[in-house]
Parts: sequence; C-alpha cells; structure tokens
Amino acid sequence: MLLLRSSSSTINPSFFSVLGEQKWSKRPSVLMASSSPSTSGRRKRDIWAPKSRHHHVSSSASVPLHLLRTDHLVNMNEVLNAIEQSSTEDELFDFLASLKRDATNCRPSLRLMVSILSKQTDWQKTLAIHDWMMEKGDYPPSVFSYNVVLRNVLRAKQWELAHGLVKEMRENSVSPDKFTYSTLITSFGKHGFFDESLAFLQQMEQDRIVGDLIIYSNLIELARKLKDYSKAISLFTKLRNANISPDLIAYNSMINVFGKAKLFNQARELIRQMKDEGGAVAPDTVSYSTLLNAFVEDENFLEALSVFSEMKDVGVPLDLTTCNIMIDVYGKLDMVKEADRLFWSMRKMNVSPNVVSYNTMLRVYGEAELFGEAIHLFRLMQRKEIEQNVVTYNTMIMIYGKSLEHEKATNLIQEMRDRGIEPDAITYSTIISIWDKAGKLDRAAVLFQKLRSTGVKIDQVLYQTMLVAYERAGLIGHAKRLLHELKHPNEVSRETAILILARAGRIEEAIWLFRQAFDAGNVKDISVFECMIELFSRNKKHANVIEVFEKMRVAGYFPCSNIIAVVLNAYGKLQEFEKAEAVYQEMKEEG
Repeated sequence: MLLLRSSSSTINPSFFSVLGEQKWSKRPSVLMASSSPSTSGRRKRDIWAPKSRHHHVSSSASVPLHLLRTDHLVNMNEVLNAIEQSSTEDELFDFLASLKRDATNCRPSLRLMVSILSKQTDWQKTLAIHDWMMEKGDYPPSVFSYNVVLRNVLRAKQWELAHGLVKEMRENSVSPDKFTYSTLITSFGKHGFFDESLAFLQQMEQDRIVGDLIIYSNLIELARKLKDYSKAISLFTKLRNANISPDLIAYNSMINVFGKAKLFNQARELIRQMKDEGGAVAPDTVSYSTLLNAFVEDENFLEALSVFSEMKDVGVPLDLTTCNIMIDVYGKLDMVKEADRLFWSMRKMNVSPNVVSYNTMLRVYGEAELFGEAIHLFRLMQRKEIEQNVVTYNTMIMIYGKSLEHEKATNLIQEMRDRGIEPDAITYSTIISIWDKAGKLDRAAVLFQKLRSTGVKIDQVLYQTMLVAYERAGLIGHAKRLLHELKHPNEVSRETAILILARAGRIEEAIWLFRQAFDAGNVKDISVFECMIELFSRNKKHANVIEVFEKMRVAGYFPCSNIIAVVLNAYGKLQEFEKAEAVYQEMKEEG
C-alpha cells in the first residue's frame, strides 16, 4: 500500500520495512559514522576534506561560529558512500545527525543537502533524507528539495505518493514552480495518465505559471497517440495564446493531428504559416509526407497529388516514405507510368527502395493488369535477394489469380513456406476467393474449415470471402451459421464483425450488432461508423444514415467531407432541411 503524506505526519519507525523491507534487509550491515552511544566504539568515518594549512575561517570576529558554513570541508564522495551503505533508518539518521555535530558544529547548507539529495537514485532513501531535513535537521521546506524527491518518486512510478508530495508542498507553504509541474506533467503523461497531466496543467495555469514549449509539446503528442484530437487542438491553441512559438516537432505533430481529425484546411494552413515564418520553422520532408499520408488515408488522391507538386516546387527533398506514398497514389489514380518512373528513379535521388516500395509497385502493376511487369519485378527481387515478406507473396498470389493462373497462385504458398515466410489470413482469403471464382468451392470450404480447426486467426476479409462464397453457391445453411457466429462473435471483435456484415451487405445483422456494440461502448473505430453510413446510403435507408451519424457525433468523431455529403443527402431525402443546414454550418465551422 502506498504511503500518502501530510505535513503533520512524523516519520514512521517502520518506514523502511513498509516501503522496501526486502530490498533494505538484503543490504550488508555497514558501520556508520556517528557519535551516538551505539556507535561510540566504532571507527569514525572521515567525511571531512583535509583542511588547507592556509585556510582561515573568517576575518570578521562578529560572525558567530555556529553560523559559518562548512560545505567546502565536506568530502562528498564519503557522504554519498555512507548513505549508500546505510541499511536501516536509524543508521541513516545517525549519519545525517553526525553532519551537524562534526567539525565546527555547524550544519551543511540547504544547498549542499539538496545536492546530496539530487545524487540519490533510491527513491526511499531520497524520501527519508528529505523527511530528516525538515523534521530533525531543522531545514526549511524548499521547492528545490521537493523537486528532487518528486523526480525520484516519479521515476519509481509511485503515483499516489507523488500526489501526496504535491499536497504536502502546499501545506508547507511551498509553491510548485515550472520545474515541478513539468516533471509531473511529463511523467504522468508518459505513462498514459493523460487526465492527471491535464489536471496538473490546469493547476499550473491557476498558479499563473506560464507553460513552455516542452510541456505543451509532450501533452499534444500524448493526446495524438491517444487519438484525442480535440484535446490536442485545444492544447495547441493554449500554446499559441501563451505566445509560445511552436518548433518543427510541434508543427509536424499538429499537422498529423489535423490530418487524423480530417481537418485538412487547418493542416494546410499550418504548412502555409510555416512557410511564412521567414525560414525560422520551414516545413520539411516530414511535414509534407505527414499531410500526404492524411489525404491518402482519406482516399483524397488528387489533393495528395497537389501536396506532392507543392513539395517539389519548394525544393523539399523526397525521402523513402514520400516516394512510397506517391507510388501508391499514382497507382490509385491509374497513373502507372508516373508510378513506374518514380520507382525506377529513386536510386538516382539517393533513396534506396525497400520492400514496401517493391510491394507497392507490384500491386500497381497487378491492378493495371500489367502481369508481365509484375512477374519480372518479383523475379528480380528474388535474383537480387531483395527482402520479400508475406505482403509480397499475397500480392503475387492476387496477380496470378487475376491472370487465371490458379495453380501458380496455389504453389506460391509452399514457396513462401520454403523461404520461411508464414502465410497469414489474407493469403488464405485470397486463395479461397480465387478457388471460389474458379468454381472450386469444395476446395475453398475444406481450406476454411481446416484453418478454423488449426487455430489460424480468421480476419474479416476471410469471413466475408467465405460468407459470399457460401451464398453464391447456394449453401444457405453454412452462410447462416457464419452469420450467427458474427452476431455473437468470439473469434473476432465486435467492430470487426460489424465491418464483415456491412461489407457483405447484411443490413439487418449489421445494424443489430452495431446498436449492441455502441450501447456497450465497444465502437471506437471511426471506420465502423463510416462503413455503416455507406451501407445504409447504398440501400436508401436514410433514417439509419442519420441514426449512425448522430451516434458518430456523440462519440466525438469528425466526419470526412464524403460522409458529410452522404449525411446531407439523407437529410434532404427526409426533407429535414433545417437539420441539414445546421449540420452544414457546424461542419463548416470545424473546417
């Protein structure tokens, strides 16, 4: 149980046994320097540095001897060694007391004691020394000593104790400073305690302490990782309002945030602002590739093409990520020649293509039905011993399937195993789809059942493939059993099951499971909402479109422009024009 502290508490005699008995009991018992009766017969440790023969105390007879500082006489290495070897609370406290009694009978300064604290790594000893300073050493409470203790306590992940220390600071009339808050915010945030970090930020603002770039950047990055984009945007606004200039890292994080939140105008505005900074914080390759990726994830390939064009115009160098993204974009826009040209020119730009580059180019060739080029590139990879992975083989299986070379597609499964590459669910779903289209449903069904019995993870594509195959073959009983499994999923998540049902066109089952999952708080992926809206729109179920949209907004998600268009159309079909106007204005305000 963690020890909560207050200013009125005294040192618990069993402190060491409560907070670390096993650790401390294993330390060897070491003779300590002390003038206490229990150690009077022991050899006294020399913690005092040799005095210079030219040293004199003071030229002023008016300065009382007990007020003189003897920090320069203390041998810091001996002090730290003695503290390290202390095995009980009494030994530690006896040694600390000896610092006051030795030499000129004056205690070390607060500054020296804080220095001793700062060199400790054991949070328990740090805390014990600090308690001794305030309760037995008569040192005044200090923000510097508290900051050191907090640092070590937080490194040890003693979260409740850290809260107690902050409370104790205030009870002792010690105001936390920027370093205190920075340590708290960063430590709690780094370990996923986002709400606590925000609470400390609020306390910092109430104390009229202005945050710095590091504090805000850490919180923005944490919010981004947690996909809490609205909080990230709010924090960035606070950063700006505090007249703190973002650096390149902060700008790039926010481009990513705006992109993930589908606020593309704001993301592009940040790029523009960076260009207008006069070179102080110019957008770099990461800035543009982040924006590129945001448009690609939204399937807005024309905008991605525009960003790439701007990137080349301003002379920002291309990197591997950018090239891979653009090969994919060119493929999606049926610009195969441009994709081919970029791929083969990468080495001239001192960018070495990786397995992602090759896999993407293979897929582009396959989708363009340039099977000869795809097979040539695949064999080139093998001849030059370029890395191949499961995606490489899945792509080639798909290509052989499209070219109606079913046996070659099947043979690739054994080839990839021979190379130590294990097939995944996509491999099997591609093979099953090929066999189904070739009229070999019996082979597809046998493989599917074998996969289930051997414990292979069945993904949504594999489920969906078999569901469609069963229905196309008229095996309604098999299809119904799969549907029942998906309504009460054990092997896949509810979100995955919803996507499978929606993409297979199973409206009633999809909406039933969606409502169940939403009410239980299991729908957290924006793609589930979007998939359901598209399903209902295709089937002219406009009221259901609105239902899912409203749930989407309750969950705090920002719809993309395509979904907004679908929703506005649904409102129009239902003749709810005022609601359509309200949604339009709301989305316009949010960018």
